Amino acid sequence: MSAIPSTHVTERHAALYRKLDWRLLPFLLLCYTFAYLDRVNIGFAKLQMQSDLGFSDAVYGLGAGIFFLGYVLFEVPSNLLLPKVGARKTISRIMILWGLTSAAMLFVRSQTTFYAMRFLLGVFEAGFAPGMIFYLTYWYGRARMAQVMAIVMLAGPIGGMFGGPLSTWIMTSFSGAHGLDGWQWMFLVEGLPCVLFGVLALFVLADRPADARWLSDDEKRLLASELDTSGAHHSFAQVARDPRVYLMAVPYFCFICGIYAVSFWLPSIIKAAGVKDTMQIGLYSAIPYVAAAITMIVIGRSSDRRGERHFHSPIPALIGSVTLALATVFGGDLAMSLTCMTIATAMMWSAYTVFWAMPSEHLKGDAASGGIALINTIGLIGGFLSPTIIGWAQSATGSLHAGLYVMVALLSIGALVLIAMRPACAA
Repeated sequence: MSAIPSTHVTERHAALYRKLDWRLLPFLLLCYTFAYLDRVNIGFAKLQMQSDLGFSDAVYGLGAGIFFLGYVLFEVPSNLLLPKVGARKTISRIMILWGLTSAAMLFVRSQTTFYAMRFLLGVFEAGFAPGMIFYLTYWYGRARMAQVMAIVMLAGPIGGMFGGPLSTWIMTSFSGAHGLDGWQWMFLVEGLPCVLFGVLALFVLADRPADARWLSDDEKRLLASELDTSGAHHSFAQVARDPRVYLMAVPYFCFICGIYAVSFWLPSIIKAAGVKDTMQIGLYSAIPYVAAAITMIVIGRSSDRRGERHFHSPIPALIGSVTLALATVFGGDLAMSLTCMTIATAMMWSAYTVFWAMPSEHLKGDAASGGIALINTIGLIGGFLSPTIIGWAQSATGSLHAGLYVMVALLSIGALVLIAMRPACAA
């Protein structure tokens, strides 16, 4: 029997992955965009909410960060259950509960309810991002992961790109309608769509390729032959004892600190540079994320093409730390500050994107869901500390500078650790 021409096999692979890309990635990208938007839209709500409710910067910073405490506590259990319950039900449950909670932020009237709702939002969203990353390992091999991560992680820049103008437009256009303030309308309008997406997840997603009715038997066999199933599978107990897992969590923690410093405080930074109009702040806030969306795709493709992760992630992080420092130095000059902040944001998101191609190369089997969640859990402590530190520094000194310089130092440390750990991860 004659062999199938390699060009024919390549064409079949290309057709299969086009089918997977269009079936899975747009929906997951849309879901993750709203996940990101619903955790950071508090930064835009601050422009009205803080004065309406009389919250200090320290209260706001703690409330913004306390989301991550709820997230951290429930993330690993959520992801350990995912292979047993299935991705469809897990993602559906997460989205419906977080959508309802995000919309319910409109009822916040005191510091206590503010902290409680932000904590519950973290509890209900716990497991979504690492669950999605683990889910994608069922469909894509290691050679494609950085580019796939770049696509789904576009959610952050897209959330920033459209979230700023959308959030500020809702806040200004709906303010006072039916007795609700603009920030209350923003939480309602941006939270409820997640409930719909949660229902749709049950119909759009399949738990694994073998369960996908929209794949033929031939396509399932071809996909199985493509996926990298080599290497020993890990139990979660092995994962939890693996020092490389904790080593990977260190740079991720540092990158998260930088990313969420920008996510939560960018509107305030732009306001401090002299922009007072709420809509203008929203439009200016979109600029860094446009650059981030482009840079993530370019660097993700470069990383896959070269099969290299351990410089494609830390070098952008180092550039991000330098430009974040410059953005802080030029804080009173809108043009210079925004230019430097744009470069910093693009570089931080690119470092973050390539980073997430690494854990799936090291962790194998269903326990990888717990390992990815464990890395994300440790890293997201940075999501709590980052806004809390900046909020405390702002209240103590009257300036964002001290807190931002801490983020600059952490980004540099994360990049250097990732470079230094290259031999350990290659072992």
